[in-house]
Amino acid sequence: MTKPRVLIISYYWPPSGGAGVQRWVKFVKYLRDFGWEPVVYVPENPEYPSLDATFANDLPDGLEVIKRPIWEPYTIYRKLTGKGNEPINAGFISENARKGWKDALSIRLRGNFLIPDPRCFWIRPSVRFLSGYLKQKPVQALVTTGPPHSMHRIGYGLKKRFPDLPWLADFRDPWTNIDFYHELGLTRIADAVHRRMERQVVRQADAVVVVSGGMMQEFKALKPKRLVMIPNGFDTADVRHTAVRPDARFTISHIGTMNAARNPEVVWAAIRQLCDENIFFKKDVKIQLIGKVDFSVLESLKKYQLDDKAEKTDYLPHAEAIRRQQASQVLLLIINNTPNAKGILTGKFFEYIASGRPVLGVGPSDGDAAQVLDETAAGRMVDYEDVETAKRILGEWYALYQENKLEVEASEVEKYSRRSLTGTLADVLAELQMNRTT
Repeated sequence: MTKPRVLIISYYWPPSGGAGVQRWVKFVKYLRDFGWEPVVYVPENPEYPSLDATFANDLPDGLEVIKRPIWEPYTIYRKLTGKGNEPINAGFISENARKGWKDALSIRLRGNFLIPDPRCFWIRPSVRFLSGYLKQKPVQALVTTGPPHSMHRIGYGLKKRFPDLPWLADFRDPWTNIDFYHELGLTRIADAVHRRMERQVVRQADAVVVVSGGMMQEFKALKPKRLVMIPNGFDTADVRHTAVRPDARFTISHIGTMNAARNPEVVWAAIRQLCDENIFFKKDVKIQLIGKVDFSVLESLKKYQLDDKAEKTDYLPHAEAIRRQQASQVLLLIINNTPNAKGILTGKFFEYIASGRPVLGVGPSDGDAAQVLDETAAGRMVDYEDVETAKRILGEWYALYQENKLEVEASEVEKYSRRSLTGTLADVLAELQMNRTT
């Protein structure tokens, strides 16, 4: 029996690195196991902030991947900011200095004229091309994943041309409620356009998928036809425990982007106090930062006289990043200190809880991440200002480290496996397909 086909429209795809690519690479990896044949539509010549060709190893044999040219205005951006051939940074990161007026101007231009994002020039050509493709090779479901939310606008255009085609819009992050939305310097008109586009996508899609309970609450206000939460997760094949030797030092590691909203001063202050009070802790502690790090974070480390304890690595292939996680003594999870903090569940979080290492989270004690840490017993969450609790937890874990007893046995984690989550996705697609035929 021929499997139903699902067309997946995504900007991030191998050889892209980073968090954005992983969710749908993993879904595609397992969709055939649940009776669906994925077809993927991606840009041919995208501008990716980081590269990691190893994600291609997860793709199933014979996968149909359609690639079409995209024009992105980053040449203009580089000329405007004087950044030459530097790769594009993600997440409003300024690694080397504070943002200047050219950066601020480029952000305002991006927010007010490139709506919903700089990939907007790919929308019309994609709708035109895919309309012809779908007439020749029909599919039984359509998926768009964003950000960038231009992918959802492609889905919106196709839905108008193919109203009976079930459409699932997957939001890995919010649109107008994302943490940096207020930094775009939007005019009232531009803000209204963003919000109108968001409403159109959410209300026209047959199902909207989000990654956290907090996002569920936010998107309910936009009145989607159907709203489903499918969180990010971990691939058992990636995190399967091998003979990784723990670091000899008391290594506290953060893997991923650290922007200004993810600067854990509460942890730096706790480490500083422990260093001042315990000569052995001072000798053993090491801070490992893997990924892009904002200038403000580096300044904060200097402020607490911890820059000599910090080791920074720009980017590592995914497999090596996981190995570093499993070798660390403590994993640092930072929830953005922004108004939507309670609903943030970062992609790396679930690999953290599957690593067997204790997780120290910094964020709201009543947020989604704190709830998962509690239910899995994978670590502890401290508030952004609670230095005493952070110090006490690190002190307790350091004492266990000294006795070679620092480890966690997380529970209830299997439901966050990529294969299990793909089963949930397949169920939603099957229901949409069934509703189409009834």
